[in-house]
Amino acid sequence: MVTRRPNIVIAISIVLAGAILAITVWVLAQMRDDALRRAQDSVFNVSLLVERDVSRNLEIYDLSLRAVVDGLNQPGVLDLPPAIRQMVLFDSSASAKDMGSIFVLDPAGNVIFDSQSTPPRQLNLAERDYFQVQRDSPHVGLYVSHPFMPKVTGKDVSIALSRRISRPDGSFGGVVVGTMRLTYFRRLFAGMNLGAGGSMALMLSDGTMLMRRPYDPKVIGRSLAGTANYTRFLLQPSGDFFGTAAIDGVERWYAFRHIDMYPMILDVALSTHDIYVQWRHRAWIFGTLIAALDAAIIALAILFSQQLRQRRAAEEELRVLASTDGLTGLNNRRTFEEHAEEEWRRAQRNEWPLSMLLIDVDTFKGFNDLYGHSAGDDALIAVARCIGQSVRRPGDTAARYGGEEFAVLLPETDEAGAACIAEKIRAAVQALELRHVASSHHVLTISIGIACTRSQRFATSRALVNAADEALYEAKDAGRNRVLCYPAAARADRRSDVVSPAG
Repeated sequence: MVTRRPNIVIAISIVLAGAILAITVWVLAQMRDDALRRAQDSVFNVSLLVERDVSRNLEIYDLSLRAVVDGLNQPGVLDLPPAIRQMVLFDSSASAKDMGSIFVLDPAGNVIFDSQSTPPRQLNLAERDYFQVQRDSPHVGLYVSHPFMPKVTGKDVSIALSRRISRPDGSFGGVVVGTMRLTYFRRLFAGMNLGAGGSMALMLSDGTMLMRRPYDPKVIGRSLAGTANYTRFLLQPSGDFFGTAAIDGVERWYAFRHIDMYPMILDVALSTHDIYVQWRHRAWIFGTLIAALDAAIIALAILFSQQLRQRRAAEEELRVLASTDGLTGLNNRRTFEEHAEEEWRRAQRNEWPLSMLLIDVDTFKGFNDLYGHSAGDDALIAVARCIGQSVRRPGDTAARYGGEEFAVLLPETDEAGAACIAEKIRAAVQALELRHVASSHHVLTISIGIACTRSQRFATSRALVNAADEALYEAKDAGRNRVLCYPAAARADRRSDVVSPAG
């Protein structure tokens, strides 16, 4: 089937190439998903690590503030000598790296106790947001302030963690506040591997930025309230999504979480370019190889298809040569006899008429002797052309029967129709006016014998041919250049293998 239809080879190759391409696309899609999952796992681990570190340090600092509040409520602590009082109120965590001073403020905002100075430094912090919040909200608990520049050092932007001091009657008794330098968060973020385009941010619950990587001092203290990403941070305690940063416009995959017990939101993000950079490199190599493979498959299929077409053309040429007379281009005798047998059986089966013409060039030997074999070949070609022009139906068959004899098979044609076609052929040959001085007609002519199954019943296809041959000889005996049909009166005397319709 493939050899008969070369295009099937190309179709199969295209289907195969398409299947390989589809599998490749599926594999690449899986690889892309795997790249995203690995990045997500990495981000979740980083965010969990940072959250725990921040939460632990804030808790330690908060415990220090609670210890100060509890110490102030102990009887006699305020009467202790200053050095001992410092040791009782302020533990060693207050002097840890990135931890600033712990102050005790009176109801007016004045510093009355200082973890790093005895006597305390003369400061009033009543304008700070943490003092005002603790003063106005008795139940706020631990409050984390907005970023500010400390009055004492004038450098290292910090935040303050504060707790309210309440008198026994519940009235406002002051504030305990400790500062934390934002350099702590900066160093913590810098130790995380997030790729070239990754980012990490810590903000207050109201959207105020405390620290961001990549670091930009202009971003510290900036409010992100109203941005698309911040809005999504507020929807749930933790989650992830693809989004574009309002600060730098880079598309990233975000994982965020609210830090337990503290009014802070942490987000860790990887650039989508960084997530898929290795995948894109592998996909380009893999895709190029598969594209080359598909192209090679289709190219080989096309070459193979061309070879099949050439083979078919050669086979068809051989078939034509085997079935065609080399001189006239008509069918040869073997092919004609195959068609005659096939058409005769069909005519017998369907009771259709079948007519046979046998054609002979008159006195052709004399023509060859007078004008030479080359002229004789030209004459046969001319006669064949006249026959081909007169026999044009798809089912009709014309052949060179041998030497100067030709045969025509006319399916579904009765005797009258066959005689009409035969006369047309005879007249066409005579109209050629090929000079033939040895002929009584002075031009090349033909004689035609006709046999038809409608007027006779023949036992075999060979009997039909013999009947047409007999009619041909009768035409020659009658003077040539004429058409004669097989005479019904002569069948009983002349052909033992011919039977009557009733017989």
